[in-house]
Amino acid sequence: MGIDPGSNCTGFGIVEEIKSDLHAIHWSSVRSSPKHSFPERLKRIYDELVLAMEKFQPDVVAVEDLFYATNVKTVIKLAQTRGVILLAAVNCGIELAEYSPLEIKQSVVGYGRADKNQVCDMVTVLLRLKEKPEPFDASDALAVAICHIHNAGLQQKIKLAQG
Repeated sequence: MGIDPGSNCTGFGIVEEIKSDLHAIHWSSVRSSPKHSFPERLKRIYDELVLAMEKFQPDVVAVEDLFYATNVKTVIKLAQTRGVILLAAVNCGIELAEYSPLEIKQSVVGYGRADKNQVCDMVTVLLRLKEKPEPFDASDALAVAICHIHNAGLQQKIKLAQG
């Protein structure tokens, strides 16, 4: 399960690898209303993700790591959102992995500075989807899941080569 954290919209996507083929099982997003208090929005994100984790029972939850932003308030809200996502995974007993936006884009697009359209296009191609996953938060979450699958496969090959 890949998760793209956002305090207004958190995307999540389930990707499965079967015999080196990637398959999108599900993708969606948790949208929060600005009318609600920030703690209420965090609770909604937590509750929705726990439901998804219980329903799909992923082996790993991969989360996009923090990026550098000029607005400190934005970074703090994003960090708090990531906190409830990490808590949801830990409370569900699911292993966690974290990847920087650069690592994710590099893994999926081959270019660490790719924009959201490029990421969405590559996710659509890699998962052989008939239409682009929307919103961008969901396609970004699928990209996080793809990045983890690629990285986990590489780590497995390294372990086998070492011994």
